[in-house]
Order: sequence, then C-alpha cells, then structure tokens
Amino acid sequence: MALRALTGIKPTGEPHVGNWLGAIKPALALAASYETFYFIADYHALNAVYDAEALRKHTFSIAATYLAFGLDPERSVFYRQSEIPEVFELAWILACFTGKGLMNRAHSYKDSIAKNTEAGKDPDFNINMGLYTYPILMAADILMFSANVVPVGADQKQHVEFARDIAERINHNYKAELFTLPEPRIEEQVKTIVGLDGRKMSKSYDNTIPLFLDEKPLQKRINQIVTNSQEPAEPKDPDQSHIFSLHRLLLSDAEAQALRTKYQAGGMGWGQAKKEYFESLNALLKAPREEYRRLMADPAGLQSILAKGRDRARATASEFLHRIRTTIGIR
Repeated sequence: MALRALTGIKPTGEPHVGNWLGAIKPALALAASYETFYFIADYHALNAVYDAEALRKHTFSIAATYLAFGLDPERSVFYRQSEIPEVFELAWILACFTGKGLMNRAHSYKDSIAKNTEAGKDPDFNINMGLYTYPILMAADILMFSANVVPVGADQKQHVEFARDIAERINHNYKAELFTLPEPRIEEQVKTIVGLDGRKMSKSYDNTIPLFLDEKPLQKRINQIVTNSQEPAEPKDPDQSHIFSLHRLLLSDAEAQALRTKYQAGGMGWGQAKKEYFESLNALLKAPREEYRRLMADPAGLQSILAKGRDRARATASEFLHRIRTTIGIR
C-alpha cells in the first residue's frame, strides 16, 4: 500500500503568494511520491468566517486555486471537509479519549488567553468551543484517512503531535493498531515568506500579495513592499531586503546567487528590484491566473469535481469508520 499524505487549507480569504509558496506548491509536489488527499477545511474556517456568502466564495476560490496550480483530481482525492460526515463522528470519538489538559496546551488557545489577559479582559473572552476543540477535529481529519505524512509549518507541528497522542491512547486502550500514527513534514520555508512589511505574509496583517491580481494591480502591490532609504548606487545587503527574500523563492539556487551578487555590487535601485520581482512573479502566475478565472466562472464544474472527490473520500471514510465502530463496541 502506498504511503499517504494529507493536507488541508482553510478558506478564510483571498489566496496569496504565501499560501501558494508555503503550502500549496509543496503540498502538490507530494503527489509524485504519495497517495495524496487534499481537503478544503471549511468547517475549520467557521471559527473565523461568519459571513455565509464569503465562506462559499472562499471555498470555491481555494478549490480553483489548487486546480489552477496543477492538482489532478483524478490522481488525488480532493474534497470539502464538510461533505465527509464520518470525520465529524470520528471527532466525537476522539474527544472522548482526549484530556482537557491536552487542549489547554494548544497554541491557538493559549495565544488567545494571553492576548485577552494582556488586554485586561476575561481570559476566555470571545473564545468559542470551536477554537478550543479545533485540534480534535484536525486530528479526525488526519486519522480518518490513515495519513502517514502531514505537511505543516513549524507552528502547526503540534496539531500532528496531538493526533498521534490521541491515536496512541485509543490503540493502546483497544489493543489494536487501529490508527496510523502520522508524521509531520515540516515546511520550514513557510516561516521565510515575508509580506509587504517584513512580517510573515498573513491576511491578519493585511500585508499579502494576492495571487490572481491583474498585472497592473499586481505591480502596484509589489511597489508597496517596504524598503530602506539607500540610493541605487549603494551596495545592498540581500539578507536585509524583503524584496530579495520574496524573489529568491521563485529562483533556482544559481539564479538566486546571481541576484544576490547584483544586490551586493551596487547599482540596483529598489525600483529596479521591485520591477524584476514583478516580472519573475507575473511570468509564473500568468497561466494559473487564466485557469483560475476559467474555473471560477464555472461553479457547477467546480462542484462536480468536488463531488467526485467527496464520493472517493467517503468510500474510504465509511469503510474505516465501520472498523472503528466495531472496535469500540458501537457496532
């Protein structure tokens, strides 16, 4: 049996360059070596998106983005999380084996507590149970499909570790190798993708470069990248340049080294640096941009692709859930 890789992305906003380079591109590359499962985590997004029309739009946008960048729905299983009810039944089963103390240690929950405390608010202000139990649903996403590998950024590694902890507890309790223990595949590059202001590219900072802008708006957005006041003739430290940090992600090692040398030699103004980054990025986005727009103009076609993925995913999930029910005594 081929090893499985599984990854999901939340439809919480417009796809941006950080999503593509940090998550989508490395996830799609796994299809060359693994049996791959890709899902749109729309119920996870419900923690942050309370506008029904926005959630629908973002869900189709994420689907179109994956497909535009080369996801093959015949080769990989591509589905919406919300269309796999077996995952949510499994989440309840996992919850019954998950200690509250484990959830107390979840990074997202602890961060929310810390922010509330710092602001002088009640520690649990605006924290819903969806946020608190988020790691359990994520564990269900992973364990339902017996994923061997889950690509994540370093800050998401804990979710895979939680899934392992819960799976091991259930396996031990029933003395059965019921769940596959997943391994995190750390995507260190995610942390290096900076936004316009030098912080990590994120919708929450509004410092992103949206993927599917027309050429002129894309160039305008790139021109907003923060630089220092050095003159064009001055040599520049590429390791201190947000533009170089972004541009090198699009280049081969040799091309990145040549660009580094160009910065250090002097004569490269920030306007020229931004122009060259725009040209490199636009060349890579031109074809996906056209395919994305074609897909978004055909929502019935997108729904058909997701429906086929749903049927394939449910066939796997229902068979596995039957085994889980039998093992725990529900059937």
